[in-house]
Amino acid sequence: MSIHQNLLGGPAPTHLPDEPGREAIAAGTPAVEVAAAHPTSSLAWAVLADEAFAAGSTVESYAYARTGYHRGLDALRRAGWKGHGPVPWEHEPNRGFLRALHALARAAEAIGEKEEYERCSTFLRDSSPTAADTLSA
Repeated sequence: MSIHQNLLGGPAPTHLPDEPGREAIAAGTPAVEVAAAHPTSSLAWAVLADEAFAAGSTVESYAYARTGYHRGLDALRRAGWKGHGPVPWEHEPNRGFLRALHALARAAEAIGEKEEYERCSTFLRDSSPTAADTLSA
């Protein structure tokens, strides 16, 4: 028996492939340039959402986060995700999606969209408790 076998019978963790633009973001390329060059990059959209939120542009943050979230859902489905199950923070390529999901929850709360905030917060915690704790700190 493998020590990584899921004894609870739930889906296996989803590990996204490395996303385009992750290295450029890490190297300091502005997120707006990365998003324009790699519009499927959840990480680029998540960084744009964080920057907009920090600047007080909550609606723009919401829009960027929603884009990154949907790009991430597309990538998860391509990776075999069936709508639920772990998306571990520990797997670095998953972080763009998880950051976008967190940013969407944060912006939804800021504009008073309570149901979206609760849905996204629950989705984040269900996907990765580590991401929820890390991003909320």
